[in-house]
Amino acid sequence: MTMSLDGTVADPERFATVFDAHYEEIRRYVGRRLDLDIAEDLAAETFLVAFRRRHTFDPARGDIRPWLYGIATRLVGRHRRAEVRRYRALARSGPPPDGDSHDQRVVDRVAAGVTVQRLSAALAGLSRGERDVVLLVAYGELTYDEVAAALGIAYGTVASRLSRARTKLRDALGVEL
Repeated sequence: MTMSLDGTVADPERFATVFDAHYEEIRRYVGRRLDLDIAEDLAAETFLVAFRRRHTFDPARGDIRPWLYGIATRLVGRHRRAEVRRYRALARSGPPPDGDSHDQRVVDRVAAGVTVQRLSAALAGLSRGERDVVLLVAYGELTYDEVAAALGIAYGTVASRLSRARTKLRDALGVEL
């Protein structure tokens, strides 16, 4: 959903529409990067920061979504060590169990475990900037322009970071990305 803060800035009570439209998406993004236990708190903090800084949002620069992802990404950055620890732990242990039958869980877990372990290790090996760009594109489904806006960097920087990250991930995983 494309939404602008145009008109919501002057009326703080209308900011609730921004929260309602994007909270769950931001919570999922943070939960994928960190632990689900932290996701709700950081997603809520994202909207608290956005509300407090709503006067700094410039609708002429684009949609509100990248702005929110930028705030969330900076908050995740405060928990960078936890993110890297999580990827390293996943690389060692594999994905959590699900609710399927025991036999199917074993087969799925073995197959997914190899993939999750390798991917987690590869993500842990990326630089902060590369990981931010990759995960904003993969988890947030942001365009290069939106990632640039979210992180406050140039489009070319997004492209070069993503290119370097893809090369590193391709080498680590042995697959074409």
